[in-house]
Amino acid sequence: MSPFSTFQRRLLPSLLTFVLAISSDAQNASATDEPVRQDLFVAGQHEVALYRIPGIVVTPRGTVLAYCEARRKSSSDWGEIEVHLRRSTDGGETWSAPRQIAHHGDRVAGTSGNPIHDREQTVNNPVAIVDHQTGTIEFLYCVNYARCFAIRSTDDGESWSSPLEITAAFEGFRKGCDWKVLATGPGHGIQLKSGRLVVAVWLAYGGVRDHHPSVTATIFSDDHGKTWQAGEIAVPDEGDFEDPNETMLAECSDGRVLLVTRNEGKVSRKILTFSSDGATGWSKPRFHEELWEPICMASLLSIPDRPGMLVFSNPHSLARDAQGREIPGGRGKRENLSLKISYDNGTTWPVNRTLEAGRSAYSDLAVLPDGTLLCFYEAENRLKLARISLDWLERKTQPQ
Repeated sequence: MSPFSTFQRRLLPSLLTFVLAISSDAQNASATDEPVRQDLFVAGQHEVALYRIPGIVVTPRGTVLAYCEARRKSSSDWGEIEVHLRRSTDGGETWSAPRQIAHHGDRVAGTSGNPIHDREQTVNNPVAIVDHQTGTIEFLYCVNYARCFAIRSTDDGESWSSPLEITAAFEGFRKGCDWKVLATGPGHGIQLKSGRLVVAVWLAYGGVRDHHPSVTATIFSDDHGKTWQAGEIAVPDEGDFEDPNETMLAECSDGRVLLVTRNEGKVSRKILTFSSDGATGWSKPRFHEELWEPICMASLLSIPDRPGMLVFSNPHSLARDAQGREIPGGRGKRENLSLKISYDNGTTWPVNRTLEAGRSAYSDLAVLPDGTLLCFYEAENRLKLARISLDWLERKTQPQ
């Protein structure tokens, strides 16, 4: 005898149709689910000439912190520059008003030798690091590319501590690089599975205020940001590796730490190097053919629930001549911001999708607890946030 009543047997086809309809609607929605974009910082607002240098992190509680340089008077890398922050507690849908979070210590005199310019304070290269073990947000930044400070938040970015100078940590690089200019990141730092906090840095050892020549390295903390130490030089300015500078990093699923470094070499590709601890024993640097270098900061992110998976963002652009041939060492246009995926810890990058076809430059990546990817990036005269489904990103590979 059938376990279903006459009424239930009549109802089953309708229920099946309803379930299939929901499934079909979900698939169709996924197929058309384009990234959702919004402006977070716009030039001219709040008496800021230009916002640049985006960084973004997601706290253990799911709060999104988006931060950047607020260049008060001009677009220059030097001048009166502040660090501004916006917070979101609903996955990036709504945001608090921008506010300055650094530098709230004594003003630091400039280094130009020009008495007018030296009255301006350049607070630059902000980097947040999420400590998942303590819930604290460590935040590093530089002043006048000459000194480095740290602040922290224990309440998801609502309030911040007084600045603590950590420039002494950079003295550990002196033997390998007698630097005159220092800079963190930019973008975000990371915490390794060991608990170590790691931040990429670059150092220039030409004249005062001169950003060339340069090398890249990391600084690290093994006591949850209380103290910081210098690692080893990861990418020197040697041979084909010309002026390595702005660098991003990620911990791979095999435990190695990968650095991806901007440079001005004639190969016009990003430089990759690996370390087992994020500070020492860096592998021999090498260019990666699939990661184009338009001489622009890029971002890198590991996806926690997808072993081996890394996401990379950068303008996918190269300088070419009238015949379409690459110009060795040419500066590609800062446009066509694209996202790439590696499924093998950076060995290959089979997925490439355009996020912003027009003018676009620096970017930073984060991921929400539900797996939504966040890309915070420069586009024209504003900083945009894109919320991106990994399904959309993985759906189609565009040719290089």
